[in-house]
Amino acid sequence: MRGFSESEFEARCARAQSRMADAGLSALLLTTEPEVRYFTGYLTRFWESPTRPWFLILPISGKPIAVIPSIGAALMGQTWIDDIRTWTAPDLRDDGVSLLADTLCEVAPEGARIGVPDGHETLLRMPLADFQRVRDGIGQRKICGDGGILRALRMVKSDAEIAKIETACAIAGRAFARVPEIAAEGKPLEQIYRRFQMLCLEEGGDWVSYLAGGAEQGGYGDVISPATDAPLTRGDVLMLDTGVVWDGYFSDYDRNWAVGSVSEDVLSAFGKLIDASDAAFELAKPGVTAAELFHVMNDVVAAGTGGTDAGRLGHGLGMSLTEWPSLIPTDHTVLETGMVLTLEPGISVGNKILVHEENIAITETGARFLSPRIGRELPVI
Repeated sequence: MRGFSESEFEARCARAQSRMADAGLSALLLTTEPEVRYFTGYLTRFWESPTRPWFLILPISGKPIAVIPSIGAALMGQTWIDDIRTWTAPDLRDDGVSLLADTLCEVAPEGARIGVPDGHETLLRMPLADFQRVRDGIGQRKICGDGGILRALRMVKSDAEIAKIETACAIAGRAFARVPEIAAEGKPLEQIYRRFQMLCLEEGGDWVSYLAGGAEQGGYGDVISPATDAPLTRGDVLMLDTGVVWDGYFSDYDRNWAVGSVSEDVLSAFGKLIDASDAAFELAKPGVTAAELFHVMNDVVAAGTGGTDAGRLGHGLGMSLTEWPSLIPTDHTVLETGMVLTLEPGISVGNKILVHEENIAITETGARFLSPRIGRELPVI
């Protein structure tokens, strides 16, 4: 089912407002696409334009208030939000600043604290000069960090959210299964990228927000480069890593293929990657930490061949391609039922690397795969 029931948004707001009360916050000020959509369901690609700022205020009680450019009023009016305040944007003299400041003064008493997400993986999506003008225009009210409220809320998904991620994963899985239709020795990598995105759309994706990968002899040099016109050659390892979006939620996992025959070192390294992700899958359950998942994968890939310096071996997943937590040695976030994670071990093969990625959901008793699970044998094109 696309979208959410109104009760989903009511529950999100209630959880946020309970945490706000504990933190002594009278309101939250939200400026980014995932934050606004989390509380409203407002889904549009118009965020790709950096011209206009968008604001959402969540008071300590009641429904959120949208303070947005007038071009977005009709679509916002289709959500559960009924207090929609607009200005004609862009306005080079006052691009929503006065309207936003007035609304904050209305919902928060003098001397109140207004929270803005300020931790890792957050940003303030408005001009710095305008932000300072808002601060100057709200009297003795103080804008401060939100104390991690948004991060904590978004890390734990509802069943309805997980269903959307699983749908996105299934779409990507069907596209991956069709890669032999578009990839073969002699085919340029850029053509494969283009055709793979078409497959994702054919299989039901709304859009392909992310696609990266590589194809080189015995592995690949990195996993973030754009495609080149280099043709696939025998002995290459082809990897595609995609973020398919369905109803505003991402998949994020990759698949590897051998082009013809590859070395025993490559086959062995690929098997270790599967062993590493399987070990993390078996460990993943409520009460385990993100750091523990890192270590169980790193112990497998770092033995013998050696790991990579990617920085982390997985992350959260949801309305954004990458979310909190990060599977690194210093992230001691405790796993909870409802979290969705990627498991992404990497391994070195000579001067090249291989990576493997899966998407999982944490349940009360352990983990379950959202991406179609694969075996230890590297498929051949």
